[in-house]
Amino acid sequence: MDLIAGLLLVLALLPLGQGIVNLSLYRRPTAAPPLGTAVSILIPARNEEAGIAAAIDAALLSRGVEVEVVVLDDHSTDCTAEIVRSIAARDARVRLEPAPPLPPGWSGKQHACQALAGLVRHPVLLFQDADVRLSPAAARLTSGALLSGGDGLVSGFPREETGTLAEALVIPLIHFLLLGYLPMAGMRRSTDPRFGAACGQLIAVRKDAYLAAGGHAAIAASLHDGVTLPRAFRRAGQGTDLFDATGLARCRMYRGWRELWSGFSKNATEGMATPAALPVWTLLLFGGHVLPWMLLGWAALHRLPVAAVVLAGLAAVAGVIFRLLLAVRFRQSVVGALLHPVGILIMLAIQWSALLRARHGKPSEWRGRAYPAGPGPDAP
Repeated sequence: MDLIAGLLLVLALLPLGQGIVNLSLYRRPTAAPPLGTAVSILIPARNEEAGIAAAIDAALLSRGVEVEVVVLDDHSTDCTAEIVRSIAARDARVRLEPAPPLPPGWSGKQHACQALAGLVRHPVLLFQDADVRLSPAAARLTSGALLSGGDGLVSGFPREETGTLAEALVIPLIHFLLLGYLPMAGMRRSTDPRFGAACGQLIAVRKDAYLAAGGHAAIAASLHDGVTLPRAFRRAGQGTDLFDATGLARCRMYRGWRELWSGFSKNATEGMATPAALPVWTLLLFGGHVLPWMLLGWAALHRLPVAAVVLAGLAAVAGVIFRLLLAVRFRQSVVGALLHPVGILIMLAIQWSALLRARHGKPSEWRGRAYPAGPGPDAP
C-alpha cells in the first residue's frame, strides 16, 4: 500500500513541478511591434448574433497598430450578417464577407479561416473566435510577440470566463493540462510537431509563414486547430510559441453543461482521446488526482498504514495547490480548484465518451454540422 501511495504522489507532483517551471516561462508579452505594423483581425462567424457586435467593437478599440476587422459570415441563419453590415456602414475598417460553400472534407471553421486569410490587406493575421473580446492592447502586444522573434505563429490563452459550476470544474483544466504537462522550455528549443500547442480562440501568424505552412488547408478536416495548426507550422520548419493572454482577452467559450460536453467532445479524438494516448492520460490524471482522494476516503473507514495515508494526503494536497496557484494567476474559480478531482473525473468521462463514440462511427456535431468522428492526422 505504501508503494501505491508513493506512486500516486509522484503522479501528483509531476504537473506541480512542471507547472511551477512553466509559470515562469508563460508570460504576458511586452515587446512592441515595429512602427507602422498593420494587423488583420479575422473573425469567422456562424450564428453569432448574440455576441458578434461586442467582438467587433472590442477589436476596433485596438491601439498602437493599424487594424482591419474582417468577418466571414459562414451561412448564418440568424441576424449575424445584418449586425456586421450595420457596423461596417459606420466604420470603414470593418468588412463583411460571405463564406463560399463548404467543400467536402473540410470542417466549417478551417474553411472559414482559409477564406479569411485570402481576403486580408495586412501581413499580420490575428484569428479570433467570435466569443473573444480583445483588450485595446491585445493586437499590439500579440503582433509584438510575433514579430519580435522568429516564430511563424504565436497564440495566447485568454481569460476563460465561467458562469456555471460545470464550466468552473472543467474549463480551467485547459491551463492545468497545458502548464502541467507541456515542457515549454523544450517547445521553444525545438520545432518538433509533438510540441505544437495553441489556443484556437486567439492565434496570430505571419502571412508568409502561414502560406509556407499550407494555411488552414493543411488541416482542412480538423476540428482542433489549437493542436493541428501549430503542428502544421512546425512540420514546415516554422517555430510556434505561447503567451499568457489573461489580461489581453477574455472568452466565455461554453455556456452550461450541455454546450460544454459537446464542445469538448467534438475534437477530443484529435487530442487526448486516442486509443494510445487516453490510457496514459487516465493513469496520469486519475492516478494522480482522483485515487489519492479515494484512498483517503478508504482510510477514513478502514485502518491503513500511516505512511500510505500521509503519502496519499500529500498527493491530494499537491493537486489542489497547483489548481489554486492557477486560479490566482489566471483569475479562475476557487470553487472549481477546490473540487479539482471532480473536474478531472468529468474531463476523463468526456474523453472516454468521445473515444467510444468514434469507435462506433458516430459523428461529431457542432454548429449544426456533422463531422465524421475519428483520430486526427497527428494522433498517436
